[in-house]
Amino acid sequence: MKPAGTDPRILSLAAEVANSPEQNVPIILLKLKEIINCTPLRNSELKKIKQDIYSYDLIQYCLLVLTQDCSRIQGGWSTVSQLTQILSHCCVGLEPGEDAEEFYSELLPSAAENFLVLGRRLQTCFINAAKAKEKDEILHFFQIVTDSLLWLLGGHVQLVPNVLQSYHFLHLLQTDDVQIGSTVLTMLQNILLINSGYLLRIERKTLHSILDEVVYKLLSTPSPVIRSSAAKLLLSMAESHQEILNLLRLSACYKGLRILLNGQETGTEFIQELRQLLGLLNPKVSRKIEDQKRHKAACVIQAYWKGFQTRKRMKKLPSAVIALQRNFRTKRAKILLKLNRQKEEENLRLQQQLQRQRAVRISRELRLSMLEIVHPGHVEKHNREIEEKSALIIQKHWKGYRERKKFNQQKPSLTEYKAAVTLQRAALQFLGKCRKKKKVFASWQGLQRLDDAHRVELKQRVDDYVKRHPSALMSDVASKELHVQAQEQLQHYFMGRALEERAQQHREALVAQISTNIEQLIRSPSLKEVKGKDLELFISRSRPVAAKAKQAHLTTLKHMQAPWWKKLGDEPEDQIDVPEDELSVELGTLFIGGTKPP
Repeated sequence: MKPAGTDPRILSLAAEVANSPEQNVPIILLKLKEIINCTPLRNSELKKIKQDIYSYDLIQYCLLVLTQDCSRIQGGWSTVSQLTQILSHCCVGLEPGEDAEEFYSELLPSAAENFLVLGRRLQTCFINAAKAKEKDEILHFFQIVTDSLLWLLGGHVQLVPNVLQSYHFLHLLQTDDVQIGSTVLTMLQNILLINSGYLLRIERKTLHSILDEVVYKLLSTPSPVIRSSAAKLLLSMAESHQEILNLLRLSACYKGLRILLNGQETGTEFIQELRQLLGLLNPKVSRKIEDQKRHKAACVIQAYWKGFQTRKRMKKLPSAVIALQRNFRTKRAKILLKLNRQKEEENLRLQQQLQRQRAVRISRELRLSMLEIVHPGHVEKHNREIEEKSALIIQKHWKGYRERKKFNQQKPSLTEYKAAVTLQRAALQFLGKCRKKKKVFASWQGLQRLDDAHRVELKQRVDDYVKRHPSALMSDVASKELHVQAQEQLQHYFMGRALEERAQQHREALVAQISTNIEQLIRSPSLKEVKGKDLELFISRSRPVAAKAKQAHLTTLKHMQAPWWKKLGDEPEDQIDVPEDELSVELGTLFIGGTKPP
């Protein structure tokens, strides 16, 4: 059954394969590599493309091409090696669906077997090749085939026993060529890294053949590369499986293996692997390993026993668990309460900051609206009142804070003072009661009589006190006279004050006129450049006065518009420098002296 929503590239490729001649099919199938590479890994779209490729039998076409003779295929071994990569990538991660049994039992084992057959063909071609360049190309293709096989085994681990028990794999392993043998040993080592447990599931005879070939390459091959790879492979097999180690140690086939390994050269690059392998084959080391395993087993047993004892003890101590839970919950509640308080304080701080910003904005808006509405003459007075109110509020808060601070500092002494007052009051009350009791029980002695000398002395004291403290009462006549004198003095003062003010204004007007004339003389042009309009400035007395008034008006406006904190140390009479451009902005439009300038 063909899947719905098939990729159009797969459809066109399948149609092209079906309609093309047999010799062009391998080249057409190479387009699958571009389709797979364009799709990102670990994506559902890649799985869908693989299912489409399998559904349209393109994987079967790749298998059929691999079974053909490479000399008849266009592109030769390059095309075949690329097809092995395409086949391995398509099979890994594929979900066959209804044809799962056929895929896992027939197609995958057939693909692995074809990879091994191609490896044998490449091995034969490599041996028969005469040129070094040709050998390098064939070795490159052989490595591509082995990498494809490893990729297929990584995605389908169940194929490992089929590969290890294959006759073609044993034939590849028994090669005497250095480069091919090193590649095969590396492939075997990678297969064991994928899953070494399948090594013990193969037949005993096949396992002995693999071990014999690895031991032979380790002891008899002159190439250090092959010997190093064989030593690493044999060491990994012995470390991974105890049965293989026992086989190497106790079997009659490998009786002299330890002696032969001792006779190897000590200067080889794989001397460390040889020493580890000899240590594993040594009976003393094996005993140590067994002792370590027993010790580990004893530790595991003790751990389980201690765990059982601990669980039994915990069942008898439910109150301790309850107490721990209570303490934990109490601590957690305190932490949550602290966090909530911190959050509330932060919110309060933000609200206060927003309120302050809002108040500043409102005050600025009020100031701007006031500058638009209020007459310039009353703005300064209003600003002064606001500044005084602000200063009073600041002083009130500061004094309140200072007094509260002093009160908190004096609180202990006040408590002591109150206690002392209480004690003194009680003592005085007690003493007063005692005196009353004495007076009640005292005998009557009569009144003390005054003699003449004492009476004269008392009268003299009274007269002196009256002289020092005369009576505040005044007669009506004296008060009227005092009132008349006060009225005359006030009238004289106000009359003189009005005259002084008029004289002061006259002096200021004269000073302003003189200063204006001086400025005009300083700024006046020379006699060569003088014009008729310049003469009017000196003839007319209203034009300089208007210019001076305009300057004073602009100075007053700038002084009132300045912020209050800039005017703290200035007096209202201080003049502010105004540029000449601002003075002459609208001067030409003023009607001065009944004439209008052109």
